[in-house]
Amino acid sequence: MKIGFVGGGSGGHFYPLIAVAEVLSAYPAKPDLYYFGPSPYNEEELAKHSIKHVSCPAGKLRRYFSLQNFIDLFRTFFGFFIALWKLYVIYPDVIFSKGGYTSVPILIAARLLRIPIVIHESDAVPGRANKLAMKFARYIGIAYDDVAQFFPPEKTALVGIPLRQSVRTINQDPFTTLGMPNDKPLIYITGGSLGADRLNDVALEILDELLPNYRIFHQTGSVHYDKLSQTANALLAGNPYRENYYIQGSISGEMISNLYDAASIVVTRAGSTTLFEIAAHSRPAIIVPIPEKISHDQRTNAYAYAGNGAAVVIEEKNLTQHLLIDEIISIIGDQERWQTMAAAANRQSMPEAAEKVANILHQIGKEHE
Repeated sequence: MKIGFVGGGSGGHFYPLIAVAEVLSAYPAKPDLYYFGPSPYNEEELAKHSIKHVSCPAGKLRRYFSLQNFIDLFRTFFGFFIALWKLYVIYPDVIFSKGGYTSVPILIAARLLRIPIVIHESDAVPGRANKLAMKFARYIGIAYDDVAQFFPPEKTALVGIPLRQSVRTINQDPFTTLGMPNDKPLIYITGGSLGADRLNDVALEILDELLPNYRIFHQTGSVHYDKLSQTANALLAGNPYRENYYIQGSISGEMISNLYDAASIVVTRAGSTTLFEIAAHSRPAIIVPIPEKISHDQRTNAYAYAGNGAAVVIEEKNLTQHLLIDEIISIIGDQERWQTMAAAANRQSMPEAAEKVANILHQIGKEHE
């Protein structure tokens, strides 16, 4: 059996593909796995799971005026013919798409070649690529009930978001693994692998007030790490609680999982994969979504996720150090509220999503063999 993967250039699109690949690789009759698209988000992960990269160019359609949109239109057109040829040569039994601009030429080519397509929508509002593909997809997996209204009900199912095994594994003693004392509540602040400017700035502003009573792990994103670590060192020079602050750029899935288990609260953006990782570890969260004018989905994701009480949403325009401090102290300091939010997060969790998607791919692939 041959199974193809395609998805946009972010970790939120890429890592759910890896999570499904992990499950498929454990099948007795291991299928051949292929990743179609431009440069992958993480080549090491492809190699680790024996996924062959098949290069297919794709152009991005931006939501604002840019001459690059015109150039990328030709890149997508050119990418379609390359995808058509490469899909014809390999001829996968099924394609799994996470959406994003990189999927468009591959999905159109797969449709013409009558290759079955399975799509997955992570966000509470569907992306344009999935809107395009939904008419000819065999199966549509969704992460939020709210988004079901946009898809044909007869082939749409709520499955959650496929999570890598390393991220969903629960560690009963995460502090030992992290090499960190378990003497104060831990606050985990993350803007994702690329970081988030406003979150990073506020994270530094709250240190003086919170470090005496809390430990803070600040994941800055690899791009911002050098500058922010220098700034933090200058701000905390001579501070007796300096050892309570940890700062790092990008971290492994295993470390992220341990941080979720160790943290009393997570302060995060509203990427759906991150939110479902937090839910898998039953942790209360404070969500600061990317403003709607920049990202059409994060604000909707945040409110969809927080709707049952699992999180508090702070709009970026309202984010101040004092508001963030008040919310952190209020949640951690009120055991009943903390337990209620943790239980709500647990109800959001759908830990078997990767297995469900893998089984669907395997069933459809067998029909097509």
